[in-house]
Amino acid sequence: MKTYLKNGYIFTEHGFEKRDVFVSGDRLSLSHSHRYDESIDCSGLYIIPGFVDVHVHLREPGFFYKESIKTGTEAAAKGGYTAVCPMPNLNPAPSDMESLRAQLDLIRKDAAVKVFPYGTITRAQSGRGQLSDMEAMKEHVIAFSDDGKGVQSQELMEEAMLKAKAMDKMIVAHCEDESLLTGGYIHEGAYARAHGHKGICSESEWGQVQRDIELCKKTGVQYHVCHISTKETVELIRQAKKDGVRISCETGPHYLVLCDEDLREDGRFKMNPPLRSAEDRAALVEGIQDGTIDMIATDHAPHSAEEKSRGLEKSAFGIVGLETAFPILYTELVKKNVISLEKLIELMAIRPRQVFGIEGGYLKEGQAADLAILDLSKSYTIDPEQFLSKGRSTPFAGWQVQGENTMTFVNGKKVWER
Repeated sequence: MKTYLKNGYIFTEHGFEKRDVFVSGDRLSLSHSHRYDESIDCSGLYIIPGFVDVHVHLREPGFFYKESIKTGTEAAAKGGYTAVCPMPNLNPAPSDMESLRAQLDLIRKDAAVKVFPYGTITRAQSGRGQLSDMEAMKEHVIAFSDDGKGVQSQELMEEAMLKAKAMDKMIVAHCEDESLLTGGYIHEGAYARAHGHKGICSESEWGQVQRDIELCKKTGVQYHVCHISTKETVELIRQAKKDGVRISCETGPHYLVLCDEDLREDGRFKMNPPLRSAEDRAALVEGIQDGTIDMIATDHAPHSAEEKSRGLEKSAFGIVGLETAFPILYTELVKKNVISLEKLIELMAIRPRQVFGIEGGYLKEGQAADLAILDLSKSYTIDPEQFLSKGRSTPFAGWQVQGENTMTFVNGKKVWER
């Protein structure tokens, strides 16, 4: 099957260039051909390497009522993603090959896009006790993470880092010191004080980041920090990079465009880490502008409607994001001249591949045919009832946005079309 994508703007190492591209089997060709099976006019559209989300929750096995490999990856394809990395807070949690195999079987059977799972750092993803069987899983996982839990013991984290370093695998850390949580569920800031809510202090995040940076210096492991949310974390990572630490990080769309001043008494505003202060948000924006923050990941975390209907205090932590990330970021950051479109594509499609060693990147001859085709002129209202994800909880419901994915190819196969 050969598909001719004509008259579009393609994303290369030199930025966007107006030129034709052919999808030939599972590869790209920039050489003109008179033979093709299908021609698609991409006039006014932008052809990019598909987005990569290194932080999603597909909830299967174990929590099928929240999401499945099928529904989660279909939502990813709709959002322009061609690869996702699902976190291991599953049942069973992938702590050894036996528990990982159930997930791998489902991925092979149902995934609409490429899926690179994580293995846990600790047994049963507890953040404590014993390490998982990292050695047995190393060939089948993208990296090791206990996302949803911080590894509470310094000694255990050092042991995990040494093991990962010996296997040339990455540690991907959810940084959260549970001794500092004291029952909090939103940011310890002005909104919490004004409305009588229990707050989560910023140090619960940056304190563990600070600890782990010192361990990285000691062990030499490649280390990635999940969903950073505080100004202190940004500065710690900025300095660590200057010091030569092998460190990278991500933040989420919601942390870049919202803060605790935007909170409502509604479970769709509850996530972990929480929306922080306007000052923290400004530091995160500066972090993506200067390259301190390597990438944007959604932390797509679907729950049932009932689990998200209990207000800020009692709702489950987590929102969905695969189907809203690009339009929100394009509307709020690119259209408002905070960053360029090229920078946004770097954050969502290029840097995740570079840091995590996932094939693809700038469009060129022979590149993997993992593509999204964007219509930047399309304006619409975000309607959760139109989501392909089982999750409907988003703080962006009702927002007017611009920019929509029209088509997604994975390995040269069309997996989504508007």
